[in-house]
Amino acid sequence: MEQVISYFESINPILGALYATLFTWGLTAAGASLVFFFKTMNRAVLDGMLGFTGGVMVAASFWSLLAPGIEMSPGTGFVKVIPAAVGFLLGAAFIFGLDKVLPHVHINFKQSEGIKTPWHRTTLLTLAITLHNIPEGLAVGVMFGGVAAGFEGVNIGLAVALALGIGLQNFPEGFAVAMPLRRQGLSRTKSFLYGQASAAVEPIAAVLGAWAVLTFQPILPYALSFAAGAMIFVVVEEVIPETQQDKYTDVATMGFIGGFIIMMALDVGLG
Repeated sequence: MEQVISYFESINPILGALYATLFTWGLTAAGASLVFFFKTMNRAVLDGMLGFTGGVMVAASFWSLLAPGIEMSPGTGFVKVIPAAVGFLLGAAFIFGLDKVLPHVHINFKQSEGIKTPWHRTTLLTLAITLHNIPEGLAVGVMFGGVAAGFEGVNIGLAVALALGIGLQNFPEGFAVAMPLRRQGLSRTKSFLYGQASAAVEPIAAVLGAWAVLTFQPILPYALSFAAGAMIFVVVEEVIPETQQDKYTDVATMGFIGGFIIMMALDVGLG
């Protein structure tokens, strides 16, 4: 791990953000590839995976994004928390807006949102998971940009830990997308392609995030909190409710706890 951190310290931060999110995209593809080996997926497994994803995202939102954003903000008392509060609100509002405009369907194929469209449900499910992945890629890019800008409170270890944590939760997420598509009658190959495509947005969002922070350095506390607000919105609005659709809520809860602990350990241990 020390060699990985040293490598990222030696390269351009935008390139580092790109490589890190190509890794997270790769793990999404690895998870989606399980569709070639399994015919069905137990609902308890799905809920546990989604719970794990939610736990990682919540832990990353605080330990990797909000806490550093508050630490580097100027002022004291309530003034110090203003950038984090504003950024957090804007991030949630951004995903809220996309949620209302971008047509998409939930994993259970029962709930559709966004503008009306004749697009196939498989496309709509892929768009739903793509919506989830925008803040994840943005978070990694913003973190790498902050490290390159020399801001106190962020370091390359935190950036690598964040990318690793998001990659870990992308693995079950890829499987959780591909298997419902398979149940809808798609071939294994098409289910895999749709499943991995949902994370293609992460490298794009990461490069944009890193570039924005390097170009407009004072926005970093806001940008970190923006990514946190976006991720928390996704968890509360879609990920957690999806785990409450069946009788395996306890499995989902323990998955959440496990994901939170792993992300917290990565952040503290590497940061």
